[in-house]
Amino acid sequence: MVKQYETVFIMTPVLSVEQMKEAVSKYRDLLKEYGAELVHEEEWGLKKLAYPIQKKSTGFYQLLEFRMEGEHVRNFEIAFKRDERILRFLTVALDKHAIAYNEKKRARKQDETTANA
Repeated sequence: MVKQYETVFIMTPVLSVEQMKEAVSKYRDLLKEYGAELVHEEEWGLKKLAYPIQKKSTGFYQLLEFRMEGEHVRNFEIAFKRDERILRFLTVALDKHAIAYNEKKRARKQDETTANA
C-alpha cells in the first residue's frame, strides 16, 4: 500500500557543501530506485543540535517528503544506518491531517514568496 512519509535527517557538519548535496542526491536517487514519488524537499541548512551527537554540536538538516510502498521504508532506513555521514534520521508515516497541514504550509510559504517578489 502506498503511503506518504516524511524523513528528516541530520548530516555531519564536517562535510563540504558539495559533499552534503551529494549525500542528499544519493537518498533522492534511492527513493526513485524504490519507485517512490518525491512530494517535497527542503534544505534546512546548518543548525545547532539540542545536544552533542558524536561530539558534534551542529549538523546539516534535510527533509524529504515522499509517497512509497511501506515495504521499502525499512531498506531506505538501513541505508541511513550504514552511512557514516548521517548523524540521525527519523521517518514518519503521515496521516491525512499531517498531509493537509504540510500542503497548507507549503501554499502559505509560496504565497509569501510571490507577495515579496
